Amino acid sequence: MSAVEPSQEVAGAQAEGVGIVALETSVVGQGLPHPRNLECVERMSAAVREAGAVPAWIGVVEGSVVVGLSDEQLRTFAQPDRAAKVARRDLPFALAGGGLGATTVSSTIWAAHRAGIAIGATGGIGGVHPSSGDVSADLLELARTPVLLVSSGPKSIVDPVATAERLEELGVGVVGYRCDRLPFFLARESPVELDQRVDDPAGAVALVRALAAIEAEAGVLLCNPIPREAAMDAEVVAEAVAACEEEAARRGVRGKDVTPFLLSCLAERTGGASMDANLVLLEENARLAGKIAALAAAGSLSAARS
Repeated sequence: MSAVEPSQEVAGAQAEGVGIVALETSVVGQGLPHPRNLECVERMSAAVREAGAVPAWIGVVEGSVVVGLSDEQLRTFAQPDRAAKVARRDLPFALAGGGLGATTVSSTIWAAHRAGIAIGATGGIGGVHPSSGDVSADLLELARTPVLLVSSGPKSIVDPVATAERLEELGVGVVGYRCDRLPFFLARESPVELDQRVDDPAGAVALVRALAAIEAEAGVLLCNPIPREAAMDAEVVAEAVAACEEEAARRGVRGKDVTPFLLSCLAERTGGASMDANLVLLEENARLAGKIAALAAAGSLSAARS
């Protein structure tokens, strides 16, 4: 048995030439509290399906990386403290342990690529943390996995300038979707100017095909800004993040616990506004990824028939 197992729906979609979008489960297991995490699953899955593609939630279950978790499995992942947070480096231990593992961006795109899925969606990626200088595994995996990942840029808890510089060093393409500055998660833009942009799903499909044509080793980060009506003021977010970082340091929060702690603290300090905004951008990124996946699959099917 392979360590990466597609569900019947995902395998069927691949056989029929239907677009598929890879989705991480860490946002379900650690990123959002219950029951908002179930709301996230419903909204993202619906957005992908409405766009004409199939959502493939990825997680570790009983010694396998399952690509295409069922609704019942996702409800289990959404229960507090049921699933461990699993980055790429944690996969061997998660598989050997046989329990539930909620995949981060790094382990999700690793599994997606091995399952033949070229397009994924998330909220925000990890990056370079301003206080410690730590670099998220998300960036390193993007540097060695040729997928197109739709996100709203780096999370508000990292340094956007340092993150953009590190992505450039690693050879990861960063492209704006209808924007010329790097989105900054809950805020529509950061000070970082982007060299590349696309303005429609067809432009993103061309990038997916180019990655395959050149047998690229690194991926492309397609940055979709949060909708204007849901965006938060960058200064308000920055002040809340700074306070949360101080609180994390005071409590001695370390390692993989830092991101969920900071996001939870940020939601508390903004009166829930950051969580509401996060859900909006997650849904919109899933919708855009679904449109790209559906269009890419339709083009591949037409080419195969001609």
